[in-house]
Amino acid sequence: MGRVIGPYGVAGWIKVFPYTEHIDGLLDYPKWWLGRGDGNWRGFKVAGSEVHGNVLTALLEQYEDRTEAMRLKGLEVAIPRSQLPVLSKSGKDGYYWSDLIGLEVVNLQGEELGKVAGLLETGANDVLQVQSLEDGEGERLIPFIDQVIVKVDLKARRITVDWGADY
Repeated sequence: MGRVIGPYGVAGWIKVFPYTEHIDGLLDYPKWWLGRGDGNWRGFKVAGSEVHGNVLTALLEQYEDRTEAMRLKGLEVAIPRSQLPVLSKSGKDGYYWSDLIGLEVVNLQGEELGKVAGLLETGANDVLQVQSLEDGEGERLIPFIDQVIVKVDLKARRITVDWGADY
């Protein structure tokens, strides 16, 4: 749902880059789970939070100074899926941004374009950040719109796009 990018101020607050569709999406949850994605997650009660531009600031109950908050830098922020809202009444054709991270992206010609590293909200439409498989450093930005996204297959862990490899 997000990543801790560092401390904020001197009173134990942290800055969080959210992966949610809306910047304030995490503010609905009074408890966050922090960890590195290795299964070792720890729950923290959120004592305060605010939106600052494109990041969140939050005060976790156990942290009272900048030094303590600095130790959280780089940790991922998670919410148990059971606490998230249901995506659709039918339960089909729905996914969270976090479901898309790591999926392989291929075009209609079968060319592998990379893996989804993140998503951006631009106002007009969302954008997939696709990291190149070749060198791991190149990034391709692909609009997440119906005209480009042909199919999202969560089971196969693949997104098919109408997008040229040379775009």
